[in-house]
Amino acid sequence: MRRTDPEDDAPERHAAPGAGSPVGRVPGDDDPEGHGTVRQGPHLPEDGLPVLPELSAVLAASAGRAHEEPAGGAPALLDAACGYWNRRGLPTDPGHVAAAPGAGALLLALTAALGGDVLVPRPCAAWWAPYARLLGRPVFHVPTPAESGGVPDPYALLETVRRVRAEGGDPRLLVLSVADDPTGTVAPPELMHETVEAAVGEGLHLADDETWRDTLHDPHATVLLSPAEMLPDHVTVVTDLAGALLPPGWPAAVARFPASAAGNGLHARVLDVLTALGARIAAPLTAAAGYVLTEPESVTARRSAAVRLHARVAAAVHAAVVAAGATARPPQAGRHLYADLGPLRDALGARGVGDAQELEDFLTARLGMPAPGGHRFGDDLLALRVRLSTGPLLGDTDERRAECLAAPDPLELPHVHAALTGLKSVFGDLCDAQRWEPPR
Repeated sequence: MRRTDPEDDAPERHAAPGAGSPVGRVPGDDDPEGHGTVRQGPHLPEDGLPVLPELSAVLAASAGRAHEEPAGGAPALLDAACGYWNRRGLPTDPGHVAAAPGAGALLLALTAALGGDVLVPRPCAAWWAPYARLLGRPVFHVPTPAESGGVPDPYALLETVRRVRAEGGDPRLLVLSVADDPTGTVAPPELMHETVEAAVGEGLHLADDETWRDTLHDPHATVLLSPAEMLPDHVTVVTDLAGALLPPGWPAAVARFPASAAGNGLHARVLDVLTALGARIAAPLTAAAGYVLTEPESVTARRSAAVRLHARVAAAVHAAVVAAGATARPPQAGRHLYADLGPLRDALGARGVGDAQELEDFLTARLGMPAPGGHRFGDDLLALRVRLSTGPLLGDTDERRAECLAAPDPLELPHVHAALTGLKSVFGDLCDAQRWEPPR
């Protein structure tokens, strides 16, 4: 019996959208610009801010450390990671922690160690699916509910697992995120409960990407529940420190494994893969990662200021998008939001935009900043969806970005005001054109 198509609506013979390639377009065949290859796909949204001086000092003081760090992380770094999770209600010991130069290396090692097929939400972070495909593992996208991204609808998950197994598949890993890239939303606890229980009931292991958990825009109004708090024996938590603690160009991430016999075995196999890959964090970066994981006052103050700044700008972007007639879930975490320009399809069609790749090209050119289409995140190529980020709106110099951090209202700064005015103009033009577009 033929295996179920891993992309649901996109044959695997085409480049898979989760890997950054538009469905139906094979890079290199008839695409001279090379659209859609993994190396040209979207990265984590940057914070656009200068490096914290105290952090630069830690890195500089460690520049003379030329020795090689152990695969999986140095003891001091693992201890700091344990403290980080202990403060979040996830008791952890160093024997169940691993560190690597970026969350991608950890997810690749985890996927290799578990074997089997991989399930991810649709849409999902652009970097999740390529690691499975690199290992030759099928990836199955499961729809998310209307209220949030990052976590699959539990009933759709059960149906997908049933269908995959009926056609010879072997689903073993579900990757999800309680605080999501690309949608910038936080899954409500009741949804997380239902999905996690459904996944564990089907024998799946869960990898929870918690990169954005410390970037809640309103932590008093948003309840974040980690699946590791619910069913800790079935969840590996992965946190890329570039989300809230380190600059995006300083690769360091940590993973927390279940404190069980199965978790011990999984941890050991992941360390084997990291060792084989030579995936070690450089000694100076190890010092910087350990420093931020202890959360000194300078780090927490910068994090809080950055979250307030991005929350303010994200709310303004959301208001502009919705005012133009597009739809978007209100952003709750991170520094990005996910907009659906389907209601503006006629106006976009008049400008030659009919799919997510063309939308990406159109908005990137007019906004003057990256605007990756939804196909980069495993979404349908024909859906007019796009991820918009706040970092590029903060200015083009360290001085202007630092000014944003200190401003009582960053939206009143001339350069931020000008950037937002340009964004509103682009979306406003589409709204006006849609209003006057004759019905088809």
